[in-house]
Amino acid sequence: MAQRLKLLVWGALSFVKWGMVAPLAVILGRLRRRRQVVRVWPAGAVSLGPRVVLFIHFDKRGDLRQQLLGYIRAFRESGRDVVFVTNSGRLQPEVEASLRELCAAVIIRRNVGYDFGAWADALLALGLPRAETEELILANDSVFGPLVPLGDALRRLDYAKADVWGLTESWQLHYHLQSYFLAFGPQALRNPGFLRFWCAVRPVPMKSYVVKYYEVGVTQAMVKAGLRCAALWTYEALTGMVDREELTHLLAEEETSLGKADPVQMMRKVQALRIRDCAARRVPMNPTSDLWRQLLLSGFPFIKRELLRDNPSEVQDVGDWDEVVREALGADPELIRQDLRLMLKGKAP
Repeated sequence: MAQRLKLLVWGALSFVKWGMVAPLAVILGRLRRRRQVVRVWPAGAVSLGPRVVLFIHFDKRGDLRQQLLGYIRAFRESGRDVVFVTNSGRLQPEVEASLRELCAAVIIRRNVGYDFGAWADALLALGLPRAETEELILANDSVFGPLVPLGDALRRLDYAKADVWGLTESWQLHYHLQSYFLAFGPQALRNPGFLRFWCAVRPVPMKSYVVKYYEVGVTQAMVKAGLRCAALWTYEALTGMVDREELTHLLAEEETSLGKADPVQMMRKVQALRIRDCAARRVPMNPTSDLWRQLLLSGFPFIKRELLRDNPSEVQDVGDWDEVVREALGADPELIRQDLRLMLKGKAP
């Protein structure tokens, strides 16, 4: 009876959300102007090379985390032109001065339309893709890192093997490349489906709509357009890392006198069993949350900020993040800790 009541409540809430709230949000998105740019540096025509990165940022104070300068610098050192797009509506003068040293352009816009509204706005403002554009990377500030050299991942982007690349892929809602990092090669940029998708993006003021129709939708649109989409860290490879050998190792450690009473060891086992259970029942997981450990052990350069701040998937072993960063990647977690001191409320790192 309780389960049936729960299903009825969820059904009613879903109807209200998608049958009433979503249509209203779409109407508001169509009534809003797509162009929300406040200012562009440099003024006039912006010169860009064949490989371009559109980097989306938001900070209500117009500030910039120190790690992001390293992220942007890594793109620049790889031979790509970075366009920094902030949804903050403003930037602190010293922040903008730092960005001008690294970026080909800085776009300041109003916080309207989330990341996809900003990307669509920037594409329109800069006239991208241009005839000479061979690669377009969309990235955002939702990650900590890079914790290892980004060039290692960038060199793996092979447009002979796939037209659109993500770092990770998800099967939640529908198959999609996760949108914190998307790379489009020449075939994708010249496919009519690319412009058709971005011309349809509107600044809809509803995050779940943006996730469903834009984050998931962009990969689905590219697949339907006949383009090949792939991830550098595949879902199957990550789930496959938690095999019977790994579980046997965890169970063996638990048999020791310390392991039997160690809550940390117990949480590692619980999370490993959860991953195996979801894989067995074909329940899709969020790789950047549920499979964070496997990602880092595979040389993945980032940790999602959402995981350490909110842990929305209630990942059991996330308390190990500091140890894995230091021991598996040989990276210094101090910059992450500095940000967590400002972000965390009622939790410890």
